[in-house]
Amino acid sequence: MKKGFLFLLGGFLGLLPAQAQLNLEFWHSMDGPAGRLIGQFAQEFNAKEPRYRVTPRYMGTYEEAEAKLVAALRTGSPPVLFQAEISFFPRLVAEGNALALDPYLELPKPFLDDLFEPAWAYGLVKGKRYGLPFNTSTPVLFFNEDALKSKGLAPPRTWQEFRRVALALTSRQAKGFIFVTDPQAWLFEAMVTSRGGSLTKDGRPNFTSKEALEALALLQELGQKGALSARNMAESTYAQLDFVRTKGMMVMASIANWPAAEQFSFAFRLGVAPVPKEPGGKVPLGGAQLVVLKGASPEETQGALAFWRYLMEPENVARWVQASYYVPVRKSAIPLLEGFYRENPYRKVAFEEIAVAQPRPKEPQFSTWAKYLAEALEKALKGGVPAQKALEEAQRRAEGR
Repeated sequence: MKKGFLFLLGGFLGLLPAQAQLNLEFWHSMDGPAGRLIGQFAQEFNAKEPRYRVTPRYMGTYEEAEAKLVAALRTGSPPVLFQAEISFFPRLVAEGNALALDPYLELPKPFLDDLFEPAWAYGLVKGKRYGLPFNTSTPVLFFNEDALKSKGLAPPRTWQEFRRVALALTSRQAKGFIFVTDPQAWLFEAMVTSRGGSLTKDGRPNFTSKEALEALALLQELGQKGALSARNMAESTYAQLDFVRTKGMMVMASIANWPAAEQFSFAFRLGVAPVPKEPGGKVPLGGAQLVVLKGASPEETQGALAFWRYLMEPENVARWVQASYYVPVRKSAIPLLEGFYRENPYRKVAFEEIAVAQPRPKEPQFSTWAKYLAEALEKALKGGVPAQKALEEAQRRAEGR
């Protein structure tokens, strides 16, 4: 009787479904090869970790994803994991929508020492960790190598050299430089930090600084001399086409734009150089941090962190760099990338820039301030508003005056 009971009980238990994987929805803004690789990473992780199932969802550009997240937070239906652009990240923390991860993180010292400090440090806010590095970029200067060589020019290393090169490359058919006024003013920020300046000071906007005025004055001078093509982000495709069609000879952009650029057919050799700098100049980090959103259970949080640890395996970091051209965030991934960098030495430019990289401002309001600045830049470069006046207007708006 006892054996029969155990046999029946065993048969009954065998009919029960296996424990379901805990679903972890992950919203991101990566398309193209990088987006496809995220899907691959999730499949591999799901096969390796029976407790969790990561479901990646492409939510559009950073701004589109942010709008969708804000709506989801209002209805109480956010994902577990979100790729937060680094100027949006402080706002999530300030509004209490990002979970502090310190209680869940027990990372060994060798792992921490292996992370590049600028990328790792950005996830800390007031001594607590809310963000995890994933995609980290730096701005670089793309240029038409053939055009520079034909005029005996070298890629500019300082802003004085940049002015000279931009003017020398200008002709009736082409502009020396294409500048894009992005909504977060990241590229203009690079022109400021590379001079040793900053867009914030003591927690407040710093748009009227000497360095900001010098940067905008240079752009306006190039415009007045016919050497500048100014575009806003809505016109970024036109900026790319102008560069590809040799209507513009230099353009500043994220190194992560390189895979998209490679989809075009170039009639020239594409060159990549560091952003010009003055002594002590830096470049602002770009990219995003991964955050676990409020409402996630302890089990979901642990699953999200396990997925991040999988992304951080050196082999996966190297795969990510090759698909996306973002900067590697772990030092141990560098030897795995030697062949990739050897294929085209220009690929090392962004990686080397991390030595002079600094975090973007962490003020929660900065993303709003930056939009005011971007609007002021467009007025100055496309509407002829004097540089000082445009920057003062952006400063007043940011200060709420």
